[in-house]
Amino acid sequence: MSTATTTSSRITPASPDRPRPRLDWRLRFAALSLIWGFSFLLIKVGTEGYAPFQVTLGRLVFGTAVLAAAMAVRRERLPRGARTWAHLTVAAFLLNALPFSLFAYAEVTIPSTLAGICNATSPLWGMALSLVALSEDRPTRVRVAGLGLGFLGVLTVLGAWQGFHGLDATGTALALLASLSYPIGWIYVRRTLAGTGRSHLSMTGAQLLLATVQLAVVTPLFTTLPTRVSVVPLLAIAALGALGTGLAVLLQYGLVAEVGPTTAQMVTYFIPVIATAAGVALLGESLTWSTPVGAAIVLTGAALTQVRPKPRRTPQP
Repeated sequence: MSTATTTSSRITPASPDRPRPRLDWRLRFAALSLIWGFSFLLIKVGTEGYAPFQVTLGRLVFGTAVLAAAMAVRRERLPRGARTWAHLTVAAFLLNALPFSLFAYAEVTIPSTLAGICNATSPLWGMALSLVALSEDRPTRVRVAGLGLGFLGVLTVLGAWQGFHGLDATGTALALLASLSYPIGWIYVRRTLAGTGRSHLSMTGAQLLLATVQLAVVTPLFTTLPTRVSVVPLLAIAALGALGTGLAVLLQYGLVAEVGPTTAQMVTYFIPVIATAAGVALLGESLTWSTPVGAAIVLTGAALTQVRPKPRRTPQP
């Protein structure tokens, strides 16, 4: 459930001369997995008291506040340039406003466990799109096999052999569209904002600010003010924004800088496991055998799509 964008084509790991973080990266990796895994439970709780657009707006407000505080502490400034802000506006829509809203609407009718598993299909969509949109991203047999295996896992989760009996088609489609929106956004950012040299924190802070403005415009048009304040859902939205959208971004960038993007992206494979466990244990959502089996197949396929061929060695003269 990534909210961050990589605005540079290459991220350099932390230098050994820099002071090491106080908290070991493995603990921060575990914290990030838990935060994003529980995000789907928090969305579900939030929609029990507020409209989906209101959940998304609240999430973005709290998340933007966290990044604004981090920028103030680090004395970061927002990026400049009309072109940069125009591209960030599109990125904010594709990576934040749209997928956040789709997941919120999806969880009105589907369990948080299913939403978490749908989120895990994002690498599959990304691989399929990159074959078309990124000429340098060449397919391999392993990656194509992973793509096919991953979507077979999706069919397993959805119970295709039963004719998708008992499945809310609209909610599931919204969750899958949300997961599709992420790689579309990443490809757009890679094509338009890569190599700008600007701070990742500054760019993401601006991106979340723009997404907040987008939802602030849309929400009053489709919702009405709640007649009463539901405390528990409001606390869930605050946690979703401050932790799942704000703190998580800071943790992610710290991990990428220290251990590299490949290791940091492994968090994707823990999110559906935690989301499923949280939904079953805390919300009492039902779980059939096809859900964990299908999720395992999805994650295996997604992992295979990330396998890169080893560069060929140039023979020495």
